[in-house]
Amino acid sequence: MLATVAVLQMNDDDMAEMIVSRTPEAHRLATWILRDPVAAEDAVQEAALAAWKARRQLRDAGNPAGWFTKILVNVCRDELRRRGRRPTLLPQAGSTGGSAERLAIRDEIGHAIARLTADEQIVIGLRFGRDLTVPQIAAQTGIAEGTVKSRLHNSLEHLRSALAAERRVEGNAR
Repeated sequence: MLATVAVLQMNDDDMAEMIVSRTPEAHRLATWILRDPVAAEDAVQEAALAAWKARRQLRDAGNPAGWFTKILVNVCRDELRRRGRRPTLLPQAGSTGGSAERLAIRDEIGHAIARLTADEQIVIGLRFGRDLTVPQIAAQTGIAEGTVKSRLHNSLEHLRSALAAERRVEGNAR
């Protein structure tokens, strides 16, 4: 005997309200992942449109925010893959001032993060940009917790290597 699963759907007004209410947090996450506030705006808009179009496929009406975040992460991943390895300028979000040393460190980290793969940037963004735990990252991305742990470990190793490379480049430029 096959068990039937009841699919709860949100009505259109609730879906629109959820998307609009998640926009500021989605923009912060996309900016952290993409390192570009303008590209982040585009990603959030693309994710919102995709979520709206797919609103009838939402299977877990109890976690629409997680579903929307998963869509956003996929949009960001696609953008990072489109960029490939070509060099990009990294505009910094929230440049409201600060010491020159702090700005230099932020820029150095931004350049190092840009050297990571799309999947590495996403797991780093979710862990440190959104301060999510491994189980939360697994739920947001739909990948196993063990995979999240290994990607996070490898991403941090690659980030350390990228930071060391950035420092060597800076040292040679002086």
